Amino acid sequence: MLPPRILLLEDEPAIADTLIYALRSEGFEVEHVALARDALSAFARQAPDLAILDVGVPDGNGFDVCRVIRKTSELPLVFLTARGEEIDRVLGLELGADDYVTKPFSPREVCARVKAILRRTGAANGVAGAAPLSTAGACGVLQLDETAQRIRCSGEPLALTRYEYLLLATLLKRPQRIFSRSDLMDLVWGDAPDTSERTVDAHIKLVRAKLRVCGLDAELIQTHRNMGYSFQASAS
Repeated sequence: MLPPRILLLEDEPAIADTLIYALRSEGFEVEHVALARDALSAFARQAPDLAILDVGVPDGNGFDVCRVIRKTSELPLVFLTARGEEIDRVLGLELGADDYVTKPFSPREVCARVKAILRRTGAANGVAGAAPLSTAGACGVLQLDETAQRIRCSGEPLALTRYEYLLLATLLKRPQRIFSRSDLMDLVWGDAPDTSERTVDAHIKLVRAKLRVCGLDAELIQTHRNMGYSFQASAS
């Protein structure tokens, strides 16, 4: 069984060396590049199982690399950045990133997040377990598998980012309950204390779009004016 392959775009040698060591210690194969154009060349040559992209590199930025990759692939992506502004986090997540890590960070934490993303997406051989689908949280053709951290639509896993999965799973587990934006920030973005209500609304929009792609009514997630959101299993 081949080890999961990680593409790392990082131009700071000290950070790159630390991450490479941590990832390889966890059994990952790592290809490291320092320029955006080299990251795109590496992706075109052989798609990895996951990419870790520094936002700021000498010849561009990780957002641009993400935009190009997203034209043809649902490859799991993690952004690394020294920026702390919420607008950068929102932009990265709206572009389709699975996670966003602000420097300075713990290499062990990055490894843990990478493993969790690969378990959820099933992107790497041997990472995703063949766990049975749970019956609790299964609404219609949507099924929540909390062990593998996946949500399936008619048996096929939805391509969800980390926060999209956590958001939809939270709503699925309590159908009909109205969650305020504050509730969702606490339950879904508990590890991102700077998150605002704008982030919640943006992710609701993204999840609805993915429900439409798999043939479901986006209004399964209903908006309750001045109250919040709920999952309505009886919506048609």
